[in-house]
Amino acid sequence: MATEIKEFDPMRIKNASIQVKDKQAMKFGCIGSVEGETEMRTVTKKCEGVITKSKSMPLQHNLTLSGFVPIDVYREVFGIKNEGLKKGVYAYSMDSKGSNFILTADVIDDFEDIVKLIAFPNVSSATGLKFTVDNDADEVAYMELEFTAMPDEARNFYYEAFKSEVEESVATAWHTNFNYELVKSTTPGV
Repeated sequence: MATEIKEFDPMRIKNASIQVKDKQAMKFGCIGSVEGETEMRTVTKKCEGVITKSKSMPLQHNLTLSGFVPIDVYREVFGIKNEGLKKGVYAYSMDSKGSNFILTADVIDDFEDIVKLIAFPNVSSATGLKFTVDNDADEVAYMELEFTAMPDEARNFYYEAFKSEVEESVATAWHTNFNYELVKSTTPGV
């Protein structure tokens, strides 16, 4: 089925959430920006030292996200725990392992009042804990996070759908219970 929407101008991103296996979805917070780039692997064929064929294939998708991140999300992403510590004390250690999660958000075109749902189904932190506190700043700085989006069981790195073109059940579950089964076609051959 071809989309009826012919033009989309992404202006804002909001309503982001993460979903960690066996846990309730968590709101990601206020996102300032998100940037993504696919890392490719190129395979070439040479004949007498000259490249005669070349094919590039995606390996993973690298994401950089900046925003104000809630404490529960921050701790989940970086594996900051209070195991073995007194109440209220958390630690980031050599044993810290952040959770893999699903990242979803709404991308909005305010010109046409269109919402695009996006999802990265298998994400993990690509860097360790980093933060900035600046006494001379005029405004609170966003936290910058780098993620790696890897393929899911269907070999997909990324999903998108215009909210107006999907079933209401898909749009409703997108930010709380996203998985391949939610978006997989039940019609044979489609």
